[in-house]
Amino acid sequence: MEEYTVIGKRVPRKDGREKVMGEARYAADYTMPGMLWCKIVRSPFAHAKILHIDISRAERLPGVKTVITGKDFGGWTWGFMANTRDESPLATDKVRYRYEAVAGVIAIDEETAEEACDLIRVDYEELRGVFDPEEAMKEGAPVIHDYRPNNISVESHWNFGDVEKAFQDSFLVREDRFETGKVIVGFLEPPASVAYFDPAGSITVWPAKQSPYFHYRHLAACFKLPLSKVRIIQPFIGGGFGGTKNDSLAGDFCAVLGSKLTGKPVKFVYSQEEVLNTCRRRHNMIVHNKMGMTRDGLLTAIHSRVVANGGAYTAISPLTMYLTGFATTIPYKLPAYKYDAWRVFTNNPISAAMRGHGITHTRFACELQMEMMAEELGIDLAEIRLRNAIANPKRGEVYQTINGVILKTCGIKEALEIAVQDPLWAEKDKTPKHQGPVSYGVGLSGTSYLGGARQLGHQSCGAVVRICEDGSVNLLTGATDCGQGSDTVLTMIVAEELGVRYEDVAIQRVDSAYTPVDPGSYGSRVTVLAGQATRKAALDAKKQLLEVGAKIWQVKPEEIEIRNAEVFLKSDSEKRMSFEKLVKIACYEGSGAVILGRGYSGYGIEPLDFNTGTGNGGTSYSFTAQTVRLGVDMETGKIDVTDFFIAHDCGRPLHPISVESQNEGGAVQGLGQAIYEGFVMDKGRTLNDTFLDYKMPRATDAPNIRIVDIITDDPDGPFGAKEASEGSHVSTPPAVLSALHDATGIWFKEQPVTPEKIVKALKEAGKWGK
Repeated sequence: MEEYTVIGKRVPRKDGREKVMGEARYAADYTMPGMLWCKIVRSPFAHAKILHIDISRAERLPGVKTVITGKDFGGWTWGFMANTRDESPLATDKVRYRYEAVAGVIAIDEETAEEACDLIRVDYEELRGVFDPEEAMKEGAPVIHDYRPNNISVESHWNFGDVEKAFQDSFLVREDRFETGKVIVGFLEPPASVAYFDPAGSITVWPAKQSPYFHYRHLAACFKLPLSKVRIIQPFIGGGFGGTKNDSLAGDFCAVLGSKLTGKPVKFVYSQEEVLNTCRRRHNMIVHNKMGMTRDGLLTAIHSRVVANGGAYTAISPLTMYLTGFATTIPYKLPAYKYDAWRVFTNNPISAAMRGHGITHTRFACELQMEMMAEELGIDLAEIRLRNAIANPKRGEVYQTINGVILKTCGIKEALEIAVQDPLWAEKDKTPKHQGPVSYGVGLSGTSYLGGARQLGHQSCGAVVRICEDGSVNLLTGATDCGQGSDTVLTMIVAEELGVRYEDVAIQRVDSAYTPVDPGSYGSRVTVLAGQATRKAALDAKKQLLEVGAKIWQVKPEEIEIRNAEVFLKSDSEKRMSFEKLVKIACYEGSGAVILGRGYSGYGIEPLDFNTGTGNGGTSYSFTAQTVRLGVDMETGKIDVTDFFIAHDCGRPLHPISVESQNEGGAVQGLGQAIYEGFVMDKGRTLNDTFLDYKMPRATDAPNIRIVDIITDDPDGPFGAKEASEGSHVSTPPAVLSALHDATGIWFKEQPVTPEKIVKALKEAGKWGK
């Protein structure tokens, strides 16, 4: 780290003071004079025809300004791909999940809007629903969308190598069924927005979006406006993690249309009950995994058959199913691979992206199954991983998987070696195995995740660096900081490249009228792609300033350096001036230059082939080894997870505090999904729709977490950086369930592993209370 002035330093976060002092303003904090409120009417049925909507009583209620139904949007629908645009702002002819939006009320205040919602009468003809994806695939199941009569919205069948022959030649072949849970992102800030459709015909919104430019495009398309007439002004964002804040919702469209119809700004804020009943959640997936190995424990082949519970609309699922399949070939060498997947419509809330998007399902299955086979072969759990781990390619070389994933750096071997040398793993046999009713176990995992997503869709990403006349600097970018610390990292990059102080650089939040377009915060892409754009913009500005300095000193620009806001000759450091003075000369003398640096990401789009499964999902890949120690009460099934050790290859941590905190957060979120979280559903009804019943891990449930950075200096990332934290999210569930097996001797294959499931399994195994 010593070669950099700012990069790698533990500087204060750019947004730290405002957040700590309670001064940060989120979407729900915004108000405008004359503002109206929007509330949504929702379906009591999971599957039903809409026969008639009577809004007359609501319209007569004093204070109600207008009522919106699905037909007011003229049949417009949206979705991830042209052939899957099956979702409308409000249901029109049919509802497909319980609490789907059917009408929007615009009124003078929230209470009046809520009262009016109760006055709207909707006549339904209830239809038979289907809630289990495997049931929905059967002949005779209720059809949810006419355009997909078999209820399969996305289907993939890939084949790499001779899988069947590889299984025939294997010493050991094993088949297991795994299932991941029904979980949601769990952000504290619910969806909210203030929208204003002005008399000139332009839309301005202040929404809680981690991908504001998706929303920008949706609004332009829905209201048939040029993009130049849609303006997104971004408030602070209170957590993202994918899903709902990557997309648009009924409230977003109704608020804008309500403003257009009334001429007033309109605000909505979803309740947590609405969030937990209706917002996008992770796909619950059933993974039938078949794995082959040699006598020495080397992988020969994997065949994964995946059935995903997709819910009522397709949303981003084509990408989800691609990600679920493509990354099975990392972090271990795999000579043959087959993937069959079906994403199925059900009458449940919509499934979509979430931290660890797609990969968390199959990596969970493969990690546990590898351990099961190691146990059968009598091979140590760490040893079998090391035997199969992909080696870090030499500088200038690449490793290519059987499905075309290209790795330029890979720290999995080093991460595993460090993890198993750490006392948590190395001394596990020296710590007590049992104390009273508690049995202790230590588990291990090795996983990977993509960074710098450059998939289908408009992926351009730019940055502008403006040098102010006093030597301070403004950074304009369309990238969104939804809590991960990207504003801090991007300003560090500017300071490092330009040679100024970190505190001299300010970043402006997204305003689509001024900031360059950027897809948003997903797929761990901001540091990599926006970081590259920002670095180029800083270099462009620096080049212009160096040319001014060269004229002053009658030297070539490359003979001048800028560091710590000082400008000096490389050959004579005594010849120097302040950065501020150089800027003033550039701006005030001669024609009076305006110093604007511009840059954009040049990675381009990788042509992913959804049909064959080839292509790179990201520009680079992180690698994680994780160990976990926990205790299980053999009478009650209660689990106490005490320790995490995470060895994480994020290339090079640019802002170590953010990398550590993100890894900690990702790991604890993964812990929630391993043993705490899961929607309890009954025929499309969410039974635990409060945080009291949904049971995310609390601060007191978080274990001691230690993190070690594996520095691989990826050649494609800015200053060698790759993604951080989605990897630790993916690595946690298999490591926890590995530790559970070590403690109980039982393999648990479904998330979450609750105390009830543990007691049941212990009783079946004759181990209860022992």
